[in-house]
Amino acid sequence: MALSVSAVVLMLVIVWVLVRRSGLKLTHAIVCALLGFYLASSSIAPSIQQVTANVAGMINGLKL
Repeated sequence: MALSVSAVVLMLVIVWVLVRRSGLKLTHAIVCALLGFYLASSSIAPSIQQVTANVAGMINGLKL
């Protein structure tokens, strides 16, 4: 659960920066958010969650 909350906060920050600095329109951000909700309820959602968990595990394993 902590991973998904952290990922959501990170994505919200990225979208906020894109809206404020890069000229992303608010309507485009809303459409992307709706796409996320539809993807979460689709049959591909477990695959997306697995890939996200694997990437987070790889990032966690990096030695800097």
